[in-house]
Amino acid sequence: MANLPGKEVEKSIFGLDGKVALITGASKGIGEDIARIFARFGASVVISSRRQSSLDGVVAEIRNEGGEASGIAAHAGDHDQLRHLVDKTVDLYGGIDILVNNAATNPVFGPAIDCDLAAFDKIMQVNVKAPFELSKMVYPLMKARGGGSIIMMSSIAGETPDPGLGIYSVSKAGLNMLTKVLAKEWGADHIRVNAICPGLIKTKFSQALWQDETILAHFTDRLPIARMGTTDEISPLALFLASDASAYCTGSLFHADGGTLI
Repeated sequence: MANLPGKEVEKSIFGLDGKVALITGASKGIGEDIARIFARFGASVVISSRRQSSLDGVVAEIRNEGGEASGIAAHAGDHDQLRHLVDKTVDLYGGIDILVNNAATNPVFGPAIDCDLAAFDKIMQVNVKAPFELSKMVYPLMKARGGGSIIMMSSIAGETPDPGLGIYSVSKAGLNMLTKVLAKEWGADHIRVNAICPGLIKTKFSQALWQDETILAHFTDRLPIARMGTTDEISPLALFLASDASAYCTGSLFHADGGTLI
């Protein structure tokens, strides 16, 4: 785990006591690490992914560490399941203060011309439409509670297309603009919307990029920080954006990429 502030700072600006956080795609990887750090800093966290069995173990571990957590299965591409996810979260904890749209998909790897319409629709459904729909669902809840923080998990692929990830890159570019649109429209309601744009992070999702030594070298050898990132180098940034430490930040894209975009 990356170095974190001391207890006195934690309670003042990074503390999430009394906050309710909903995190999609949180049974593993970046989403799981975000859930753990949010719970550590006082939030009640609801984690979601497609399979309940994938959530139960993470929930048990968070509770064993003294945190408050629940798991609710939902497919990010299904509007009715997202509605159930939000309603069940409110039933459990009374509202939602923090939303992390972390769930994403990329069913194809290769040239964009090889991406068929079914794959295109799936990418856009999960990576752009689902964050839009879920953000709309939590908007009235956050407004009623005096504000909130929405964090989009984007990618540097949304700013410069990655080889083999063309349509995924298009979806993340759309998510970046969605971040700015919602931030501009919802700021008056004290709802902040920001995006985290990781570079190459070692997760199962990115396995196609790092399991091949040649591809991995292509992505890392030229970086100022010449290695892959880790999930616990992303979660503290999410904590910053969820907390009062980022009270004047909205509509921004925060890069954690080892200097890829320099």
